[in-house]
Amino acid sequence: EVQLVESGGGLVQAGGSLRLSCAASGFTFDDYAVGWFRQAPGKEREGVSCISYVDNSTYYGESVNGRFTISSDNAKNTVYLQMNSLKPEDTAVYYCAAKYITYYTGSYYFSKLPATMDYWGKGTLVTVSS
Repeated sequence: EVQLVESGGGLVQAGGSLRLSCAASGFTFDDYAVGWFRQAPGKEREGVSCISYVDNSTYYGESVNGRFTISSDNAKNTVYLQMNSLKPEDTAVYYCAAKYITYYTGSYYFSKLPATMDYWGKGTLVTVSS
């Protein structure tokens, strides 16, 4: 059974940092792009970042580029999202997702085709206070 379990969310002041973790089980990262989406109340789901060893790519959404860093520990089947310089507008539920890579790059799937994700976690809430 495939599972993605997020952790690390919480309340932080603006300018602070958090590190999210996504522990995956039931598949390996070799054939997948794994990353993060977020959804704030009343807003559309947004691709935040992904990492793909299939095509050696990483992706960052425009709003987080330069502040967030994605990494992975393949031995632990875990993906991390280091979030620095957090802003109130980063407040959202953050979801881990995985996409089996076929035609497009991981970056393209996460930025343009969120509905095609194969697996989703249940999400972790990040709240940034001003």
